[in-house]
Amino acid sequence: MPFSPNLRGSLLMALAMASFSVTDALTKFLTLQMNFGEVMLLRGLFAGVLIGLLVLHRRALRPLRVVVVAPVLMRIGGEIGGTILFLAAITNLPLANVTAIIQAQPLAVTLAAVLILGERVGWRRWLAIAAGFAGVLIIVRPGVDGFNQYAVLALISVAFYALRDLATKQIPAEIPALLVTLLTTVAIAMVGAVVMVPLGGWVTPSGSALGLLAVAAVLMLVGYQCIILALRAGDISAVAPFRYTQLLWAMLFGYLVFGDSPDGAMVLGSSVIVLSGIYAFHRERVRNRPLASTASAQDAL
Repeated sequence: MPFSPNLRGSLLMALAMASFSVTDALTKFLTLQMNFGEVMLLRGLFAGVLIGLLVLHRRALRPLRVVVVAPVLMRIGGEIGGTILFLAAITNLPLANVTAIIQAQPLAVTLAAVLILGERVGWRRWLAIAAGFAGVLIIVRPGVDGFNQYAVLALISVAFYALRDLATKQIPAEIPALLVTLLTTVAIAMVGAVVMVPLGGWVTPSGSALGLLAVAAVLMLVGYQCIILALRAGDISAVAPFRYTQLLWAMLFGYLVFGDSPDGAMVLGSSVIVLSGIYAFHRERVRNRPLASTASAQDAL
């Protein structure tokens, strides 16, 4: 029995989140052997080679004067800032906690679209945004004993990732997405080489560490490809909520690999973030329904 487009898209999105969760767990494990700057460098080199081969295979190369435009540079900057802060956070915090904070990213993108692009948002989605960030505060727990400043780094990384996503929407259609990914990966590897120095410098990795880095690079590509296929297969409103399965994977890997058990505040905050995000997706679908109906009616004329 063939899967419906939405079911197929949902399964692909869940697979993408599983791939990213394994990558994050491997990265956190590797930071026990080397600093995260070196992880950025080596993982970026592995991924860059793979993406470069895909770029050549698909003939996606373009002159630099065509590619180096403001939206691409903003996207690269957002990815670099988000990656550095995210890796600094997961190096010092439980994987599930950081992943839960990152789940506020869609809400941050909506907020940034209002503040930067002037998009209109109704009061229901404003409430969803406020609830989502309240969930983040429950996890971060500012002012409470045991508050960790690395949770703030995770929260700031959400802002960088929101900038990345907004910039991605502004990239001209004639620039291949695969080429943008290659430039971003190379840039992250170069920044990793710089960041590595103040973090302790180069540590010769073991063969097993290199193997794990290669696996992480492959899984990153698998995850990105699954997201593309998922969004092409099903409706965004049906597929996008399955991105929150990443939180379940993070809790599982955090417990099995690092022995981290989420506390009550973590579970409560995560639940608030997930529910508010799903409601925001629902309101986006309701808002776009009249627009789609109008477009269909115009096409029929």
